[in-house]
Amino acid sequence: MSKSVERFKELTMLDGTSGFEGEISSYLEKNLSPYADEIKYDNLGGIYAIKKSKNPNAKTVMIAAHMDEVGFVVTKILPNGFLKFETLGGFREDVLLAQTYTITSYEGKKFTGVIGSIPKHFTAGVAQNVKISDMTIDLGASSREEVLAMGIREGAFVTPKTSFEQLTEHRFMTKAVDNRYGCVIITEIFEQFANVDLDINLVVCATVQEEVGLRGASAAANMIKPDVCFVVDCSPANDMDGSKTSNGRLGEGFLVRLVDRTMVLRPNMREKLVNLAEENEIKYQYYTSPGGTDAGNIHQAVNGVPTAVIGISGRYIHTHNAIFDIRDYYAAKAILGKLIETIDEKFIEDVRK
Repeated sequence: MSKSVERFKELTMLDGTSGFEGEISSYLEKNLSPYADEIKYDNLGGIYAIKKSKNPNAKTVMIAAHMDEVGFVVTKILPNGFLKFETLGGFREDVLLAQTYTITSYEGKKFTGVIGSIPKHFTAGVAQNVKISDMTIDLGASSREEVLAMGIREGAFVTPKTSFEQLTEHRFMTKAVDNRYGCVIITEIFEQFANVDLDINLVVCATVQEEVGLRGASAAANMIKPDVCFVVDCSPANDMDGSKTSNGRLGEGFLVRLVDRTMVLRPNMREKLVNLAEENEIKYQYYTSPGGTDAGNIHQAVNGVPTAVIGISGRYIHTHNAIFDIRDYYAAKAILGKLIETIDEKFIEDVRK
C-alpha cells in the first residue's frame, strides 16, 4: 500500500463533522509541523501551515481543503435511551436507515449505534418514506440515564461507521473522501516542497464547517489574504451508466470545475490550468456541479482572490461508502505541484485580468 493510500486510510477513518474537526486538525498539525515555518489556527478551528519565501516581496499562494465530513449532532436523549439528531451536511434519507454510526462524546469516547428501521413484517403494504426528523439512533441503551452514564450528552457528534477497503488495483472504498482527499493532498504537497526554495509564500490550510455553508473559508481568506488560491475538494461522480460523457468519471483525471452554484471559473485561470496539464500530459476532465466548495467564499473575499478548484470525483459521497480512484488523486497532486513550481508575478497578474 502506497504512502498516499495509507494517508487516505488514516484520515478517512478519523471522525470529524462540521464544528467537530479536532481529530483531523490534530493529525494535520502533527504531520505538517516538521515542514512548516509556522503553524497557526483561526478562531473557528481552521489550521494553517506556512512556508515563507526568502523573497521579501513574495506573493502568497494558499491551498485550501475542508476537514469536515457529513454527520449529525445529538439534540435529544429520549427516555428510552434513543438519540434524536440534526444533520450536519446533506444526506438523502434512503442512505441512513439500518446503517451503523460512531457517536463521539465531548471527552472523545467512541460508541456504536444504528439508525432504526422498522422491519418489513410491520410495514406490509405501507411505503416507508421515513423523514430524518423521525429517525433515531439506537445505542443499545435502555434509558436516558444509561446513556448519560456512558458519557454521552446532547451535543455529541455522530459520523458514519465503516471500513477502508481496496476494491481493485486503483480503486478504494471508504467514508469521508469528501474531503479527506483535500487533507491528504495538502499534507503531501507541503512535504514535497519542504526543502525547495520558492519565490512564493506557500500556505496550506484546512478549514472547518464547509458542509454547512463554507463558513471556515471566509475566516481563511480574511486571515491569509492570499494572492491566488487553489481549493482541493472531492465532488460527486455520476458515471454509473458507463457513458463516456458522464459528469465526473473515475480514472479520467483531476476535475477542472467550470461552474457551480458558488463560483464561475474565470477563463484566464482555466486556460492556465488546462495548458499546464496538457504540456505535462496530466489527465484532466471538465466538471460542472449544482453544489459548491470553499472557493465560493474565498474568491469573493478581501478585494477578490483568483481561485480555482483542483478536484477529484468520488462515487456515492455523503454516504458510508464512497469509491475513488487513486490515479485521479495522483493527477491532482501532479497539477498542483506544477502550479506551485510555475506561479510567479506574471501568472498572478494574468489571472487577475
